[in-house]
Amino acid sequence: MGIKYIDNELYVDNVKVASIVEDVKTPVYIYSKQHFIEQFEKLDKAFSRKHSISFAIKANSNLSVIKTFAELGGGADIVSKGELFRALKAGVDPQKIVFSGVAKTDDEIEYALQNDIMMINLESKDELYAVNRVAKKLNKKARIAFRINPEVDPKTHPYISTGLKKNKFGVPYEEVLDTYIEAGKLDNIDIYGIQFHIGSQLLDSTPIYDASVKVADIIKQLKEKGINIKAIDVGGGLGIVYNKKEDNPPSAETYVAQIEEAFKDFPDALLVCEPGRFLVGNGGIMVAKVVYHKTNGKKNFVIVDAGMNDLIRPSLYGAFQEIEPVKIKNSQKIVCDVVGPICETGDFLARDYEMEDVENGGYLAVFSSGAYGFTMASNYNSRPKACEIMVEGNSYKIIRKRESLEDLIKGEIL
Repeated sequence: MGIKYIDNELYVDNVKVASIVEDVKTPVYIYSKQHFIEQFEKLDKAFSRKHSISFAIKANSNLSVIKTFAELGGGADIVSKGELFRALKAGVDPQKIVFSGVAKTDDEIEYALQNDIMMINLESKDELYAVNRVAKKLNKKARIAFRINPEVDPKTHPYISTGLKKNKFGVPYEEVLDTYIEAGKLDNIDIYGIQFHIGSQLLDSTPIYDASVKVADIIKQLKEKGINIKAIDVGGGLGIVYNKKEDNPPSAETYVAQIEEAFKDFPDALLVCEPGRFLVGNGGIMVAKVVYHKTNGKKNFVIVDAGMNDLIRPSLYGAFQEIEPVKIKNSQKIVCDVVGPICETGDFLARDYEMEDVENGGYLAVFSSGAYGFTMASNYNSRPKACEIMVEGNSYKIIRKRESLEDLIKGEIL
């Protein structure tokens, strides 16, 4: 099961990708439900103590994807009112939802408190006072955690590094104790947990362990001051394989073992993790049709019907994602830029990429597109967003319809 080639034909679970795209057209995102389930269960079974797996909705916000994890007992890591709305619609238990993000508004805080989520992860004293004010207005006590900036280098792309002093996230390490003490003085605040998240796409578990050790030391200091932490949120960030030749992420077992070792002195605390990419990244592909070939001097371009509006990671981060034909014909290999229809020089899916040439009208699959693919898509150049497909065993269903031209102007007033 999962995404694989059988007799040179690409399959998602037991369904030919070619048969899907002939039905629903391109561009299209296709997901393997079985892969999602297997990744969740792999992480779930790695824990030996009380824990909660809160899927990071920002990685893939489709309701059917969120529901898949909710049905397995998973929670949600949310960063907006909209993501909380999605989580609740998909059936996530509010007591398994954690609310992160640096700029929560009063309206978002109120929505979270009204739905009695597990906890709100605070990132500043200003936010603490805002949550206390809103909770007082609602006559509630807000369960909170502070996100700690442990000042540990995650050794990942600078745009997705979040645990260094120069990053916008979290309370500075040296201010943590005073911030918790201040929170303890507020009538409408219930100190519930502590949280940290050092970055995304981590291929080395050492920084995770180092950060966990530093946070464990803070928990000990808090306990000495009479502040008991009930939940330890270790964030997400566990990496996946994008490049088969280079990427070697730690296993779920290694990741969990190091976290549990760091927090072994707090056996009664709930361990919360926030995986996103790990659960869905390698379980999805984006498929595009080759529309033209072009040569400019020695430069080859393969022009497809999907662009940076559909999948922005290569343009935004210079990210590498493997691209292969949906049907392998063992034809000539070429070195080319795979580019889309958007009117930007930065509109590319790959640059100077060696792959088997695919004729006009053929299909290319962009692998590892289950995370930060559709969820980061836009309507730039007034291009309708792609549809999303979920494959389960021998069948598939549309879990998001392709946008129409009328959808593009919905809500606009002429």
